[in-house]
Amino acid sequence: MVKAIVGANWGDEGKGKITDMMAQEADIVVRFQGGANAGHTIVNNYGKFALHTLPSGVFYSHITSVIGNGVALDIPKLFQEIRSILDRNVPMPKILVSDRAQIVMPYHILFDQYEEERLGGRSFGSTKSGIAPFYSDKYAKIGFQVSELFDEELLKEKVARICELKNVMLEHLYHKPLLDPAELLENLHSYRDMVEPYVCDVSAFLDKALKEGKTVLLEGQLGTLKDPDHGIYPMVTSSSTLAAYGAIGAGIPPYEIKQIVTVCKAYSSAVGAGAFVSELFGEEAEELRRRGGDGGEYGATTGRPRRVGWFDCVASKYGCRLQGTTDVAFTVLDVLGYLDEIPVCVGYDIDGEVTTEFPVTAKLEKAKPVFEKLPGWKCEIRGIRRYEELPENCRKYIEFIEERIGYPITMVSNGPGRQDIIYRESPRKRD
Repeated sequence: MVKAIVGANWGDEGKGKITDMMAQEADIVVRFQGGANAGHTIVNNYGKFALHTLPSGVFYSHITSVIGNGVALDIPKLFQEIRSILDRNVPMPKILVSDRAQIVMPYHILFDQYEEERLGGRSFGSTKSGIAPFYSDKYAKIGFQVSELFDEELLKEKVARICELKNVMLEHLYHKPLLDPAELLENLHSYRDMVEPYVCDVSAFLDKALKEGKTVLLEGQLGTLKDPDHGIYPMVTSSSTLAAYGAIGAGIPPYEIKQIVTVCKAYSSAVGAGAFVSELFGEEAEELRRRGGDGGEYGATTGRPRRVGWFDCVASKYGCRLQGTTDVAFTVLDVLGYLDEIPVCVGYDIDGEVTTEFPVTAKLEKAKPVFEKLPGWKCEIRGIRRYEELPENCRKYIEFIEERIGYPITMVSNGPGRQDIIYRESPRKRD
């Protein structure tokens, strides 16, 4: 059975914790897209970790952690990350890397930095991890696949050809130092030595695992609104953030995905530029940011302060629909316990007309939030394990949002640890 864990919004919804928690019952966890440009924060018995490329199953000895072909693979960063968890007494995880995964090259990171610098105030708020140049090269068919590291003749010829192409841009567009083919080839040899023990035909491995009845978790990065097709284009990432892409990015048939857990935060947060209708500013935003998450709302990869706002039913309903949600995991609910009343964005006012449908970016830029205020519960809810034991106003908040987004909230997270979870039956079963 295959289950996908994805984000409903801008990313930063708490997917790492949900994957870490669900991995207890799984055999394999697959990262299927994105690169080291976003992270998952996990709190467990070993401590607090920010993972960037490693799947969130690496803390379990029974899990095989897979880097799928859809991932932008930054090999040095992957191995730094493995070392960082081993240094904190986590046992060496079982890791497989797809032979079809493509490699983030050192020049991708440089080009990302140079382009943001060139754009100045018109920049996309990139994490400068090389992701956009990496995907540009992948689709221009001039990227390097892991399998190519093991063909020396091909590698030499390709390195010479790519350097010739990139150096034209470095010289004439960016006015930066040129690439040295010999140095680049040496880099690729070191990458080959690092990754060789883990390389695998992942699609064949997963096919065999599914035939044996194994449980596979597909772990996505970021969320629906950062998808290049369906998100707030152009302020999006460069790979699809949707569960449907999990089939492509892991190499499995789409009909194998039986459960899609879409993670929604109990309020909104985002890192990077782009439209954010329910965004808060000033002191109110600072308080929510300071109280938020585990240790505050700061990006797991960048450390940047996250933008924060109230829960957005319009964006979340859209996000869940595009993901094909079967279950919503509702996270960081405990953070809101300080509020007397909690505004919820229930519609967008665009040029005097109120809509509950998520619009294209040009209209989104003009949208003003329509809020409905709900009473707060004014108490600590960490430690509660049964839904019925939550304060009445807290349950009303969950049920109000569930009704507005139209998808069942079956998991409620009320703390950072993997045990801080309340399971709730789907409305279908409750009826």
